[in-house]
Amino acid sequence: MISQETDTEQLILEAAKKVFFKKGYDGARMQEIANEAGINKALLHYYFRSKDKLFEAIFFNAFQQFIPSVVENLNADISFERKIEIFVENYINMLINFPQLPSFVLTEVNRNPERIAEMFGKIGIIPSVILQGIQKEVDKGNISAVEPKQILANIVALCVFPFAARPLLQIVLTENDTAKYNVFLEERKKEVSRFIINSIKI
Repeated sequence: MISQETDTEQLILEAAKKVFFKKGYDGARMQEIANEAGINKALLHYYFRSKDKLFEAIFFNAFQQFIPSVVENLNADISFERKIEIFVENYINMLINFPQLPSFVLTEVNRNPERIAEMFGKIGIIPSVILQGIQKEVDKGNISAVEPKQILANIVALCVFPFAARPLLQIVLTENDTAKYNVFLEERKKEVSRFIINSIKI
């Protein structure tokens, strides 16, 4: 019974992900999600009582593997350079698994930035903690005296842009060859880390 419930819940999450990513929060309808999952609306409401609850579940589902690695990485007794490499690799892996996530988040940010900021807090993404960690490295003299907010913004932008702009970049960079663009995305893991690390060296 537990296995069946888990399977149904996962089926709903996959269906909701498709609908939310395609139509955004405002455009998504619970009936459409139920239809996509192949279940009735009553069963959908049994698992997720509202569109808000389902929206939160999609966020958590997308970030659930990334968040623990970020927390563990921040507390690990390793060099700051290695922390950057791990952060970038895990972040890009998440985006590879959820390639439509950046466009979805950007759309929702423009619609309701306060809501998205609240969602990030709920799933454990606390920018202030990351920024404090960067500032400590600056204070110790381990990296150049750069503004932590700029470092974090650079990392996020360099990771996200190839996914958010994929339709155009895939044409421009790889003549619309999906396989070659996927290789390019894998190469980003090392390239972004190298770029950031070189930019903060003393």
